[in-house]
Amino acid sequence: MIKQARPTTHLVRYGRIPEVARFDSEDQPQMERGCHVVVQSHRGLQLGEFLESIVAEVDADRPQIVRVASSSDHEQFEQLAKRCDGEFGAWVRRIEGWDLDLQLLDLERTLDGEKLILYVLNERGPDCTKLALQAAAGGFGIIEVQPVDENGIVELPTAAGGG
Repeated sequence: MIKQARPTTHLVRYGRIPEVARFDSEDQPQMERGCHVVVQSHRGLQLGEFLESIVAEVDADRPQIVRVASSSDHEQFEQLAKRCDGEFGAWVRRIEGWDLDLQLLDLERTLDGEKLILYVLNERGPDCTKLALQAAAGGFGIIEVQPVDENGIVELPTAAGGG
């Protein structure tokens, strides 16, 4: 008899300015708290830290744990973090030069290097949109501007009547 894999839900902390979210997995090995995993978040591939498995209903739209992180995933993460540290000053100068009322807190690249996430101290508003537009117009690749406040990540507002 073939045993079908049953999705399992896990809590994972991910991101330079950490978020905790639910991720599903089909066939991940038993993981211990603190184990590093690669997740497919709403931003792209990111390195995360497994916290615990939980009981939750299956949600086909829930992001996935892709794999337990390998040594090459860790090396890639470290290289990208160093790259971001080196780019930080240039991004501060760009934001000032574009006359945006934003304070850059941190940078992060997705594990595949395809997207740059700019964490800014601000509410989600017009200057965040202007920063993303200026970066795109400047040919800086795929950029996501993520506002942060004293409570952490600022979520997108939900649409009226949405759920």
